[in-house]
Amino acid sequence: MLDVRRMQVLRAVVTSGSITAAARNLGYTPSAISQQLATLEREAGVTLLERVGRGVRPTPAGTLLAEQVELVSEQLAKAETALSELKEGRTGQLTIWYFATAGAALVPPAVAAVRSEFPGIRFSLRLFEDDPLSSVSSGEVDVAIVVLAQSGADVRNVEFVHLLDDPYRAVLPKGHRLARKRALDLADLADEPWIGAEWPHPGPCRDILLDACGAAGFAPDFAVEAEDYPTAQGFVAAGLGVTLLPELGLESPHPGVVVRPVRRPAPVRSIQAAVSGHASGRPAVRALLDVMRPG
Repeated sequence: MLDVRRMQVLRAVVTSGSITAAARNLGYTPSAISQQLATLEREAGVTLLERVGRGVRPTPAGTLLAEQVELVSEQLAKAETALSELKEGRTGQLTIWYFATAGAALVPPAVAAVRSEFPGIRFSLRLFEDDPLSSVSSGEVDVAIVVLAQSGADVRNVEFVHLLDDPYRAVLPKGHRLARKRALDLADLADEPWIGAEWPHPGPCRDILLDACGAAGFAPDFAVEAEDYPTAQGFVAAGLGVTLLPELGLESPHPGVVVRPVRRPAPVRSIQAAVSGHASGRPAVRALLDVMRPG
């Protein structure tokens, strides 16, 4: 097998036109260069250089090898650059999972900003339905945007980064007796029929709502279960009940509803990034989280 380093010595001799010049450029002695070339000729089984006056010129075989080593050197340089960029986190794939309202409000502008700064990053984006934390823990997912009922969770190999607090708002039909109030005590809604918004997979958002209602002294009576926030607003607009929805889910309120702040208590969902341990140091991940955090 031909030695790439000896082939590079050959290229230096061919380029400079003499063994002495190549030795000077490479920092070797002429005898060391001659030994390298002799070994390369034995490996190749063919003469690579012939003397011309005080210099040398390549044989057809020497020209071929010198050209090939130039191509190899270029590919090695590209490979080293690509490896360096991968190690620095400037290339590769970033896998992000998210829930629906984060996918609409938080993820798109953050991904656009990171793509602009790190054009070598490829993104795999997916809406999740089940708990994604095991996938983050295993390293299958780099970042998952999640709602936590509490400030954090204890999951192996996962770092939680707080992004923002998303307050809940009361959603009432227009013309409802409570709509004239600028803010509602949560207990004001105790005797109302309620519209659920997470059927058939209630999760931490429902837990936050139930805990708040419990603190206000009642349990909501769900008359209708909807699959998503727009559908829930439609049921509210039709006069079938009231609901609490997070502010991020109310960027486009239904024209038939009114939205009011609630207090005593004022429920809030904590939106956090669950970051896999192997991804937490990547510059693209840090940039993604910086864009998602308001202010």
